[in-house]
Amino acid sequence: MLPVSAPPFPAPAAVLPAGGGGAAERVLAGLDPEQRAAVVAVTGPVCILAGAGTGKTRAITHRIAYAVHSGAAAPNQVLAVTFTARAAGELRERLRGLGVPAVQARTFHAAALRQLSYFWPRVVGGGMPGLVENKIGLVAQAAARLGPPPSRTELRDLTGEIEWAKSCLVGPADYPAAAAAAHRQPPRDPAIITALYENYEAAKRRTEQVDFEDLLLLTAAMIEDHPEVAEELRSQYRHFTVDEYQDVNPLQQRLLDAWLGDRDDLCVVGDANQTIYSFTGATPHYLLQFGRRFPEATLVRLVRDYRSTPQVVKLANTVIGAARSVPAGARLRLEAQRPDGPEPITLEFDNEADEAAGVAARIKALVEAGREPAEIAVLYRVNAQSQAYEQALALAGVPYLVKGGARFFDRPEVRDALRLLRAATRSPDEVAEPDREGAAGELPATVARVLAALGWSAGAAPEGTGAVRERWENLAAVHRLAVQSGAPTLAAFVASLEERAANQHAPTVQGVTLASLHAAKGLEWDAVFLVGVAEGTLPIALAATDAQVEEERRLFYVGITRAREHLMVSWATSRTEGRRGNRKPSRFLDGIIAPRPSAPARRTALRGVAHCRTCSRPLTSSVERKLGRCEGCPASYDEALFDALRAWRLGRAQEQGQPAFVVFTDATLQAICEQRPTSLAELARLPGIGQAKLDRYGADVLALCAGTAPDGGSAA
Repeated sequence: MLPVSAPPFPAPAAVLPAGGGGAAERVLAGLDPEQRAAVVAVTGPVCILAGAGTGKTRAITHRIAYAVHSGAAAPNQVLAVTFTARAAGELRERLRGLGVPAVQARTFHAAALRQLSYFWPRVVGGGMPGLVENKIGLVAQAAARLGPPPSRTELRDLTGEIEWAKSCLVGPADYPAAAAAAHRQPPRDPAIITALYENYEAAKRRTEQVDFEDLLLLTAAMIEDHPEVAEELRSQYRHFTVDEYQDVNPLQQRLLDAWLGDRDDLCVVGDANQTIYSFTGATPHYLLQFGRRFPEATLVRLVRDYRSTPQVVKLANTVIGAARSVPAGARLRLEAQRPDGPEPITLEFDNEADEAAGVAARIKALVEAGREPAEIAVLYRVNAQSQAYEQALALAGVPYLVKGGARFFDRPEVRDALRLLRAATRSPDEVAEPDREGAAGELPATVARVLAALGWSAGAAPEGTGAVRERWENLAAVHRLAVQSGAPTLAAFVASLEERAANQHAPTVQGVTLASLHAAKGLEWDAVFLVGVAEGTLPIALAATDAQVEEERRLFYVGITRAREHLMVSWATSRTEGRRGNRKPSRFLDGIIAPRPSAPARRTALRGVAHCRTCSRPLTSSVERKLGRCEGCPASYDEALFDALRAWRLGRAQEQGQPAFVVFTDATLQAICEQRPTSLAELARLPGIGQAKLDRYGADVLALCAGTAPDGGSAA
């Protein structure tokens, strides 16, 4: 049984916090005209159409803060809802920073659970039923009554069908007709799924459990059927904000309508161009019809894109401009606010292995030029595509992380680290006292000592990119949080980690992100590689209707708008080496790409025409181009300088808790030794040294090349 919760309402707070009108005016500082228009619209229905990278979270949090600071709303009467625990945590964090910590920001499910568990003893009696954390087990039990047991993959698909039906307010008997109308492609005959759905619901009743969809349905029904519950909830929550409104499903909308009653103090924010979850029941219908439901609503469009360069924005606008599914009145054409950047690149490869190797080579070049691996992503349509990129990046020596596995704070090594850190707070030898001089600066060292018990050290990362390397990177991320936290004590740091874990606010882990396009929603990187952009993959072959193809276009648009600066779009003409290449680039690139040259010409263009300075042979690999010679030709560098640079590199890597190659690769150190630059300009001409590395390490490298240690002593 779930425990009876505390009241679902925050403690009463003053309507106008300290600061009054001055605080309200400060909230408006730094907003662009459209954001300001959204923020000052504090009453009545408000619809904010917010394009990718336009600052929607900034707009809605500032709007809530402005309403509270201006006296238009009491903080304890505001409820902001979104779809993920991380998004809700970010809303709360920003609202705290704006001086309104009493405002409630939760997911739909968290808000419903809090309210349902509070009212259940009064309305139903006794404690609430248990919560089904994962439906797979119950679905397997239900399926066992219907014949041969389904595979694990089929179980997942069957579970998805039940979740879709419940999210769309479709009961078992109505499933076949609803699935046909929605052009679903169920894993089994609809009649079988109807029986499975009925068995699943019966299994829940027998075991006295409810699932996540039930939380929303039961809360809505309790409000609809019990006037005293409705009165109490509606007297408490008077102002509602819904983030990502294009992703609501009929069940969530029913709960929202129950919360509202006959009132209209509702602010919604969304972008129909980013509707990519219709397979779960999400629909942009409620966003697109908001003006019809509330004819007097204030409508604000946010189109100034602060995330991406004009080149990326232009491509995004071109792709989504061909969409037919979004009415003209709801379309958003982004306006880039950043300086110019490089043009997006489109590349065609002979097969998928070549595509993965080519992408890995370009990623390695970006890393060697100073780009942090964590600021790079490879995005694909289906998770099965990740394997080729995992292998290619491993061969290239580039660390990577696959998004969609265990959540950061659920990983065994991170749980072990938290457990040891909690234990260390009770050890007088490890606790940094706030009144002790320099104590805050000792926190990273204290955390490093604790992590050492798990076999972690701040030196160079293990070779390779397998489980051992991933474990090291995860613990290194915990250590970096200690470096960045500024917490006065170890106990305060542990408390901050626990809050992060509760909100699923994972730290940045050094590694290129591999993720599906669906998993990338809400994230952004400096460089994005969109791979497999070919007919049959994007749009996926299963997209049979015009509506499904249009959703695939929106998915591609979401992928493009994840990139801040660098964007590469690629595809392969065949799946495997030696097969005839008859695959075509995605229809979404029609009118964007010119006919591609032949494969040999592409290879020459990619590799350039650099030649070995010793034997004059064309250089083909990134390492050879960096060295300016063939790897087999004799080296001409100073071995003593090379050793000095390697020792210096190790020290800097240990200071930063990063792998040594992130500072400089061996090839870059060899190039430095052979060229022996005497100025920053000469150093900048070497491949693999971008402005970031020049600023961070340039003076040290020049000192070592001059025979002087960075601190002024002898380098010998």
